[in-house]
Amino acid sequence: MSKRKPKKRTQNYKKQIGQVPGTLIYTGNKNSDLFIDAFDYTENYFKEQELETVEHAFEFKSTESITWININGLNHIEEIEKIGNHYNLHPLVLEDIVNTGQRPKLDDHGDYIFMVLKMMYYDKDENIVSEQVSFVLGSNYVLSFQEAEGDVFDSLRERIRQSKGRIRSLGSDYLLYALIDSVADHYYAIIETMGNKIEDLEDSLFEGQTKEEITTDIQSLKREILKIRRSIFPLREIINRIDKSENKLIDEKTLHYFDDVYDHIVQITDTIDIYREMTWGLMDMYMTTISNRMNEVMKVLTIIATIFIPLTFIAGIYGMNFDNIPELHYKYSYHILWLVMIIVFIGMLYYFKRKKWL
Repeated sequence: MSKRKPKKRTQNYKKQIGQVPGTLIYTGNKNSDLFIDAFDYTENYFKEQELETVEHAFEFKSTESITWININGLNHIEEIEKIGNHYNLHPLVLEDIVNTGQRPKLDDHGDYIFMVLKMMYYDKDENIVSEQVSFVLGSNYVLSFQEAEGDVFDSLRERIRQSKGRIRSLGSDYLLYALIDSVADHYYAIIETMGNKIEDLEDSLFEGQTKEEITTDIQSLKREILKIRRSIFPLREIINRIDKSENKLIDEKTLHYFDDVYDHIVQITDTIDIYREMTWGLMDMYMTTISNRMNEVMKVLTIIATIFIPLTFIAGIYGMNFDNIPELHYKYSYHILWLVMIIVFIGMLYYFKRKKWL
């Protein structure tokens, strides 16, 4: 399994060598059916529908209502190109949409704004699922592009259906904010689960566990943190660019909401930095625990060896093959020798105990 993934990435990369800029090549590994759903609404009107073809999404461009069109299935290159052409998206934007290795970024094209984020969440086995999601903000619409079905926007969909909050009374720029906020909210769930993992590992290390699985868990956690860090840190720059943008697509009132998202992202990134340091410290703690345990073993072995040095010395003297050793001919020599050795043994144990070496 680990050998196939690099091979697939290398093949996708080689396909792009020598291609004309703007050539659409899907670089992901999720081949799913094309699924398009649309949320069309105003303050007093709402319609949700599943679109059978890409062409059915064309009619929403010129309506007075706000429309969120969500496209799942980036492997359907022709359909992506059709909707891109109808909404006048630049070929390089379409190329970035289907290239799932993009770094989070924001491009202002005047009559629309293009944004790439990393949508992340834990699955049931607590493995991080990371998927690229692209947004296109227009005057009365937001297009979102995902690799496959399944995302973090269910609560937002419910808010639109039930007309909860202010989303139905505001424009497409607020819809974009709500989508970004939903992605950011799940970052909180990510770091919360990560914090629990770190605490569990700390407890295991404090209890003195030094199983090999712990090192595997620590290394896996380090990789997760780096992966999350690469996905979240660029968002600070993206939100900051939105705040400084003079594009008329984003209302000045909506900028306050983006400021709130920026505060959340700063808080999340600060927490990630703390967890990163803690995870690096876990490996040091593990090595210290191993070293302490090794020192304890060496101390016990050294004490045993030290105790047996005088006993070995005594046994060596009376084990020499000399004819004239007076004590050997004494009737109780054997018993006396054992008594001396026991006294030496107990005396050394008492001495080590007083020195608190035991």
